[in-house]
Amino acid sequence: MGHVKLMTATLVATALLAACSDKDMRPVFDGVPFRTKASVVDKKVTRARFEAEVYDVAASPLGAREAMRYAGTTYCIQNYGTSRIDWPLDLDDPEVPLPRDGDNAVLQGVCKS
Repeated sequence: MGHVKLMTATLVATALLAACSDKDMRPVFDGVPFRTKASVVDKKVTRARFEAEVYDVAASPLGAREAMRYAGTTYCIQNYGTSRIDWPLDLDDPEVPLPRDGDNAVLQGVCKS
């Protein structure tokens, strides 16, 4: 009988974990769980230059700015151990629009040591 309870508990736990989507794991900015991506632009030249992308900016333009900063910071910490980034625009200034590619914002940055 103990094996049946253990197997049932395992199946329930597996089902609960499967029910959690990737969206549930995303950080939330301005109430929106943005999907982000950051990757190297040209690793033959330098891994310090990266491109960050935030999907569905219209959901919250203000939150998208913070999601952009988060994507870049995560990339730089993982690859260089620093959170210092040179961005081509001021992410703190909401009057400066993020460069868009359709519904997404795309911006390059450089990790600084």
